[in-house]
Amino acid sequence: MGHLPRHWRGVCQCPMYNLPVSQTWSINKVLIRLPAERWLHITEEHSELAGYYYDVLDGVANPDAVFMGTSSELLASKAIGIEKHLIIVYKELDENDGFIITAFITSRIKQIERRIKIWPL
Repeated sequence: MGHLPRHWRGVCQCPMYNLPVSQTWSINKVLIRLPAERWLHITEEHSELAGYYYDVLDGVANPDAVFMGTSSELLASKAIGIEKHLIIVYKELDENDGFIITAFITSRIKQIERRIKIWPL
């Protein structure tokens, strides 16, 4: 599995799918989970993300910016190349727990930037 950044609190193997089950900390210091079933759903809908598992976790912990969603979700943005951004949609259920909803790659960052920016201010 290689060296993992310190901000990932726990990594274990999911026996059902042989996938790592990981969690990371958001900018609000909330523990955010990425369950195996969520990861499978994300990669089924966005197959281009298959090699971005740890980038998705890192995008929550170390985003370039975080925006408000249309409901109570948050959108973390992380540049991954020239004019390409990884967007991670996640929800903080309370001050101790949250989870990643989905993720996608976009070159249309201006649409995301129209939302209310909550970090950095």
